[in-house]
Amino acid sequence: MPPPVKAEEYYKGYLVNRDQMEGDPHFSMGCEFCHKGDETGVNKDAAHRGLVPRPSDDLKSCGLCHEQIAAKYSQSLHFTAAGLREGISRRFSAAELKKFDEKVFQQSCRSCHASCGDCHVKGPSVGGISTGLIKGHKFIRKDEGKTCAACHGGRIYPEYTGEYGGEPDIHYERGMLCMDCHQLPEFHGDGAMYKSMRMIPNRPDCKTCHKLGGEKKLYTRTAHDKHQGRVSCYGCHSSGSYRHCYNCHAGQNGTSKPGFLLGVNPRDPKTVTTLRLTPTVRDTFEKAGIRMEKFDTQPNYWDAPVHNVRKKTERTRSCDACHVERAGFLTNGRLIENGSRANERLIVVPKPISR
Repeated sequence: MPPPVKAEEYYKGYLVNRDQMEGDPHFSMGCEFCHKGDETGVNKDAAHRGLVPRPSDDLKSCGLCHEQIAAKYSQSLHFTAAGLREGISRRFSAAELKKFDEKVFQQSCRSCHASCGDCHVKGPSVGGISTGLIKGHKFIRKDEGKTCAACHGGRIYPEYTGEYGGEPDIHYERGMLCMDCHQLPEFHGDGAMYKSMRMIPNRPDCKTCHKLGGEKKLYTRTAHDKHQGRVSCYGCHSSGSYRHCYNCHAGQNGTSKPGFLLGVNPRDPKTVTTLRLTPTVRDTFEKAGIRMEKFDTQPNYWDAPVHNVRKKTERTRSCDACHVERAGFLTNGRLIENGSRANERLIVVPKPISR
């Protein structure tokens, strides 16, 4: 007869050790309190009968102890995924939007929402792949490399850390992570329901830390004065190529390519900024019976707060990069095939410099 298995080994088998059970208040009520199931079961099948594998999908579970946070989070963009809906809805007629909500948003886009556990216990499943428990089922306050990076790791996080290529963002080199700029209300919400992240008040702004007028060099101060209100900070301080997605919205295998794009900000036509491609084409939702009657009212390129900022770039070293060479600007030849006619409004030709 084999020797009896110690209780500690049972816990390790379920990636929960006794120290965590005893030291974390989340375990004080036992596994069944959150996961349901049957604690009296003597084998896996019996114990897992009625199991809730992701209890925080129902915010009432966490809300039993964290009532105010759960109430605010229920309205947040991380939970509602409303930004995905807002980004595409302007291409639809009223009838098409209703069909989109029923056939696409709830079944597809809405699956990207994050529950409390996705950030504080187990990495979210992205594309059907999960990174598993963050730290052996220990409840953690934050681990940005495993939580923010899991969902925002296709483009933003590897740009920020330099993993995508090129130099890392200067803020990352200085030891800054996501929450040094993005404050808690952006994650948990402030209790208001927003349609888009652009509507959230007090979002990060470069000028919060980098005050205009305090530049040490006259050249720098003059450049800022000349471009203030005309070019975004990213337009000059993005260090190079960043990731653009192609094909995935066209029913084909997704591909990504590096690139750098400057053009008119579709949300603020007075300014030039870095643009990122959103490859929605005319037949993207054809299988759902949606033709996108207002397709050409919205562009495929949108202003992108690119996370690869450097103090010195090709454009800050020489005015000629933009005003003579016109490097990186969106042109007719660079427009996505079968894209929106609204893309043409984003093309800008820099004026030559008077010398």
